[in-house]
Amino acid sequence: MIDHIKGNLIEARDALDRLINDSVQLSNIETSANILVDALRNGKRVISCGNGGSMCDAMHLAEELSGRFRDDRPAMAATAISDPSYISCVANDYGYEHVFARFVDGNGATGDVLFAISTSGSSPSVVLAAQAARAKGMKVIGLTGRADSQLGQHADVCICTSAGRYADRVQELHIKVIHILIELTERVLQPTNYRHTE
Repeated sequence: MIDHIKGNLIEARDALDRLINDSVQLSNIETSANILVDALRNGKRVISCGNGGSMCDAMHLAEELSGRFRDDRPAMAATAISDPSYISCVANDYGYEHVFARFVDGNGATGDVLFAISTSGSSPSVVLAAQAARAKGMKVIGLTGRADSQLGQHADVCICTSAGRYADRVQELHIKVIHILIELTERVLQPTNYRHTE
């Protein structure tokens, strides 16, 4: 059993090392942070979505932007599409693939950001949300685990954390990317929180 534990940790470490040395994805993370900063600075908001574990990550992003990440600071406008009554309503009336797009249609506005998460990059509900966001004049940040994905085709920038054949390794890198994006956003919009780290 110890060998399996070590094997999992080594596999996770190797995936992280690949991301650390991927200059394209590092640049995509930086570009994504700038998109978030520009939107929030201009009074716009971030809407996040994803399915299953990716919904948990979408909620994590939204609660740490609107709530608190590390230190106190003003709330940032962010919400995850995660209300079960809303989701079950739209899934029942229109089909599950429309649960995120319908919310974007009703709540998104020009200049807002859709933060769309899909480990495969091909989830119909997430891809349709990205299409709806682009039609509304929103910016779209994709977070996925597969290169050249459908989601990437509809995103202004797509961060791809390729990490093997299973979603769990991809999701482990997704939460690292999300935390980095929140920190970078705070460093610009709330720089006093980081003076002690310089």
